[in-house]
Amino acid sequence: MARQYDLLIFDWDGTLADSTGVIVDGMQRAIRALGLAARSDDAIRMLIGLGFREGLSELYPEHDPVELEAALMAYRSAQGEHAAHSVAPLYEGVLDVLTALQSDGHRLAVATGKSRFGLDRAIAHHASLERAFIATRTADETATKPNPLMLYELLAECRVPAHRALMIGDTDYDIAMAEAAGVPSLAVAGGAHPMERLRSAGALAVLDAITHLPAWLQTARFDNNGDSE
Repeated sequence: MARQYDLLIFDWDGTLADSTGVIVDGMQRAIRALGLAARSDDAIRMLIGLGFREGLSELYPEHDPVELEAALMAYRSAQGEHAAHSVAPLYEGVLDVLTALQSDGHRLAVATGKSRFGLDRAIAHHASLERAFIATRTADETATKPNPLMLYELLAECRVPAHRALMIGDTDYDIAMAEAAGVPSLAVAGGAHPMERLRSAGALAVLDAITHLPAWLQTARFDNNGDSE
């Protein structure tokens, strides 16, 4: 069956996983435990999607980001069992959406600001996803968003030209990364960045929920005059 895009590349936090609240709450606990200056929930939320060190640099420019990252990682390690239970749930309907997309012939990948450890732990927690993605990239093994390097690497690994891939994310970092790589993009509301910020980022559309993706792809199949298989 004809389709507009061969490779669908998903952000993880706030796009597939309902993790914004988990990330903000965890960061607030760490801030209090380490005696750092208070930061608002919104300030933390707006940095979700960046690499960990880059986000820390934005949140605490007065601190050395390497030292601060080390302190936070030591704090996380000390949490032990609690941290093991902090994997965020997937949004309702995500598994059905991914299954439907695969059945329609799409290949799936992930480009995330998470660490490799964090992504692997999240995927293992949702065991049905372990074979869902043909390729993944994390912020600690390549350049972080909005640098397009992780998309270039995914395109090369999957042997897909930029115009035949689609980036789906919940932040303007995702959209800016896609634009820099020449990859079309969709934004999904309800994650880290508010609707108005997503609307101005330059995506093809802003979906109210990830469950609307299959219907949008069906529409794109007929509305777009580009190549189709």
